[in-house]
Amino acid sequence: MNAGLPVAPRAATALGLGLAGVHNRQWSAQFIAANPGYAALALASDGHTTVLGAHDGQPGAIIALGTGSVGEAKLADGRHVEVGGWGFPSGDEAGGAWIGLHAINHMQQSFDGRLPANAFADDVAQACGAPAGLRDPAAREVLQQWLAGASQTRYAQLAPVVLRHAPSDDAARAIVHAAGLQVERLARALDAGTTLPIALCGGLATPLRPYLPPALLARVVPARGDSAAGALRLIRQHLDQQQRT
Repeated sequence: MNAGLPVAPRAATALGLGLAGVHNRQWSAQFIAANPGYAALALASDGHTTVLGAHDGQPGAIIALGTGSVGEAKLADGRHVEVGGWGFPSGDEAGGAWIGLHAINHMQQSFDGRLPANAFADDVAQACGAPAGLRDPAAREVLQQWLAGASQTRYAQLAPVVLRHAPSDDAARAIVHAAGLQVERLARALDAGTTLPIALCGGLATPLRPYLPPALLARVVPARGDSAAGALRLIRQHLDQQQRT
């Protein structure tokens, strides 16, 4: 995107970044060492900059719900706490891939006859490449091929199928209600005293709102800014600290 602004020289530019993977100290050190000449560089996790942006640098929490999930909070004493974000399939509860995995399991049980076949299971099978759903003669082979090559992203692409059926299908509704309870657990782990405001972000934040417990919804506030706003605040804090030392 070209904003029509002049490009400042790197030597006169300070850069704040919120990136995934910065908890790996080796990666972070390599990234900083590769600085191509910026005057200053401040690096933090994307969760860190998101919580800074969401609450204007004040104490608060965020829960990001997208392909995966993660929660981060800035406590009243300035400490940052992170929960979740362990990655799929072992973690990332309530994220799109987690929801999709539960949809696949329901579809498999319906295919086998362990659960009744229904429109929800049919639509999941179709989303995985079986044109006639569970009745497709080649469904088992097609579904096994899908599973063999399925990535976190492909599982997450099934989440809209679950959300579409949740208002009318008990199994789909149970999946999203379970997701809502997982979001509540993230919130409780971030702030056991339930005093911090919480901003929800990510592509599933709005679709999952109807399935969140009421006590959690009462604490949810709109984000005041995004991760980019948090990264700007991060580099300003970094420069202020440099001036004081």
